[in-house]
Amino acid sequence: MYDSNYFPFENLDVYRLALDLNDRVLGLSWPRGRSHLRDQAVRAADSIVLNIAEGCGRGRRTGAGKNHFRIARGSAGEVLAAMQLVRADDVLQNDLKRIGAMLSGLSR
Repeated sequence: MYDSNYFPFENLDVYRLALDLNDRVLGLSWPRGRSHLRDQAVRAADSIVLNIAEGCGRGRRTGAGKNHFRIARGSAGEVLAAMQLVRADDVLQNDLKRIGAMLSGLSR
């Protein structure tokens, strides 16, 4: 339930999952010579969180709000691709797919 002391996005499961994922991406050990992928994945993981928040701020049912959810979904795909390139664990990849599915629902 929305509490007037918080922003609405803080109550979304997808937002909480994205925050957790962001922490895990930051904490990953990346293979030598792949720092460019780490930088890209970290920026994309940040983008997921930030675009969910902005999408809610612009109105979840408006065109602008839905566009931010689509952008967040694209960023989730970008992180997933980076994880697949470095063969990151399946749990992280499954969480990214779950985030993508949740964002697909929000962007309709």
